[in-house]
Order: sequence, then C-alpha cells, then structure tokens
Amino acid sequence: MIHVCSLSKVEETVAKTGAERLLSLLAAGTEVTRPASITRENHLHLVMHDIAVAQDGMTMPGEAHVRGLLDFARQWDRARPLVVHCYAGISRSTASAYIIAAALAPKRDEVELAETLRALSPTATPNPRLIAVADALLDRNGRMSRAIEAIGRGADAFEGTPFALKIDG
Repeated sequence: MIHVCSLSKVEETVAKTGAERLLSLLAAGTEVTRPASITRENHLHLVMHDIAVAQDGMTMPGEAHVRGLLDFARQWDRARPLVVHCYAGISRSTASAYIIAAALAPKRDEVELAETLRALSPTATPNPRLIAVADALLDRNGRMSRAIEAIGRGADAFEGTPFALKIDG
C-alpha cells in the first residue's frame, strides 16, 4: 500500500500506517525530519521543485529523479507500507504514487489508475513533468500522460488530505 501525504503529516502517517519506507519529494532547502521508525536506507529524499517547465533557479523534475524513485520502489518488498510525500501532498507525491503503482503493476490500465487516484484524492494534481518522464521510461507510449490529463486539475487546496493507493487496484 502506498500512503500519500503532505510534509506536515509525515510523522503521523508513518506512525498510523506502520510504514517502513519513505519517499520525500521537496524543493532544495525544505527540511524533512526522517521519523525514527524509518531507517536511513529506507528513506529516499529527491530534491526538485514542483514545476513542469524549466525556470531559472529551480530544479525541474527529470529522468534521474524518476529513475531514482523507480529504483527505490522496486527495492520495496511491500511487506509494510510506503509513505510518499511532498510539501502539500498534491502534486509531486500524487504523481509519484501513480508512477510507482504503474511500475509495480505493469498490466494495470493507466486510465483506471488515474480515475482511482482522482476518487481517492479530489485535490490530486499530479506533476505532469514527472508523469511524462515516467511514461517514457516505462514505455507507456503517452498513455500515462493522457490519463492524468483526462482527470484534470484537482480541487484547490493548501494541503491534500492523506490517502492510500493500492498497487494492484
């Protein structure tokens, strides 16, 4: 199970779910304190801004980020949950949860997965750059990007409500 939350809900979500792995997607300079129950080797902190097009002074999500999160996900034995978070729990984290579910359940339909994501999180607005890079790396031929475009932008919110996404539908 993948649990998605904002930075402010990491400690609570890890404690509540018994997660043993943590994926943090934050801009440079945004601090995250790894919960004591998560070992250093079970925490991946990727540094990027929540942007879809290059901007001066900002780190755009790229292939190295997506390869890192895919490698991290594939090392997960799935015995205990994975928590994925970004600052607000709306864009980078929802994109990453979608990417991980698509990678670990390669036969799962991209549209069904995107619609499930929307049903679980009305605020989810997956970062389109992360999705596009993963779509190419996973040889999904644009299906991931089209599915995420089809669910549209989520409801406006300062912070998303934590939710859980099953890998296998």
